[in-house]
Amino acid sequence: MVGLNAPLLVEACVDSIESALAAAAGGAHRIELCANLVEGGTTPSAGTLAVCRARLDIPIFVLIRPRGGDFLYSAPELAVMMEDIRRAKQAGAHGVVTGVLRADGGIDEDRARELIAAARPLQVTFHRAFDVCRDAAAALETLITLGVDRVLTSGQAATAPEGAQTIARLVRQAAGRIGILPGGGITAENAAALVQATGVTEVHLTGAVTQQSGMAFRAPTVVIGNAAPRSEYEWSVTDAERIRSVVRLLANREQS
Repeated sequence: MVGLNAPLLVEACVDSIESALAAAAGGAHRIELCANLVEGGTTPSAGTLAVCRARLDIPIFVLIRPRGGDFLYSAPELAVMMEDIRRAKQAGAHGVVTGVLRADGGIDEDRARELIAAARPLQVTFHRAFDVCRDAAAALETLITLGVDRVLTSGQAATAPEGAQTIARLVRQAAGRIGILPGGGITAENAAALVQATGVTEVHLTGAVTQQSGMAFRAPTVVIGNAAPRSEYEWSVTDAERIRSVVRLLANREQS
């Protein structure tokens, strides 16, 4: 377990410039920049990354995921991922977040190695594809061998608090060879207990609330996207105060 004075980092997962700015205002130490969090996140636009780089002083890690769904990618999809990594580096990203699996539920070592090599010298986080691997312990050793910097995980559970026991086991197995970044369902109400139970030194959360549209006129019968159960007139956005609450909570824990 980490000591009480271990530094604790808060990473905010955001999918818009408004959320990125709110996360920074709330004191997040780093952001994972995505698009489409309703699908678990996909690669953000070049414009979103450019504006975030211009307006934020904290590190930006860019999600490299060409679509929603599983993590078994075709050769053309891998080519898109490689190009997205190249462009993220050019735009000044500080790290990338990616992952790729084989059909049997193991890490696709060959393709992962290509993605990691393309990303260097940036930091590389392996995302929650890890949570749908067949064997978490074996997958972790593979990622360590590949030189991944950290793995984002809910402990192969619906949320990180529910997967705390597995996350703690992964921290012990990692033994400092790779970072374990818990994500999924983390809030101000459970963050401190999760840190205490697992020994992690970083946490990952969205801190999101529902944003209501300012549109006065609303088309009642038109559906633009697959927004159910929400309408086109509301969406999720990171709330600065929710991020601030977690940052303060964990900072107070360090000082206690």
